[in-house]
Amino acid sequence: VQLQASGGGLVHSGGSLRLSCAASSNIFRTTTVGWNRQAPGKQRELVADIAATGTTGYAESVKGRFTVSRDDARNRVYLRMNNLKPDDTAVYYCRVGPWEGQGTQVTVSS
Repeated sequence: VQLQASGGGLVHSGGSLRLSCAASSNIFRTTTVGWNRQAPGKQRELVADIAATGTTGYAESVKGRFTVSRDDARNRVYLRMNNLKPDDTAVYYCRVGPWEGQGTQVTVSS
């Protein structure tokens, strides 16, 4: 499974970004997809995911600010991030089932 994430960058606190991930997988539409992140010196953590049914889950720290969505026709998963905070600075990885792609860096300046 090949996963290609994009959309990261440098943004000021309070700003927004939209991450996108394209997957080459026949199982995409039948499995849970989402995003993890890893900040410097911290463990990798789940940010958000969305099941094939559309049920979503979020880390407490991002609830109300981030929105995960999926496009099964295009094998894509998205993460809309609003009101970004410096603590959101991390490498973000998209995930399809048990597979994880290369990350995209998100840096939020104060």
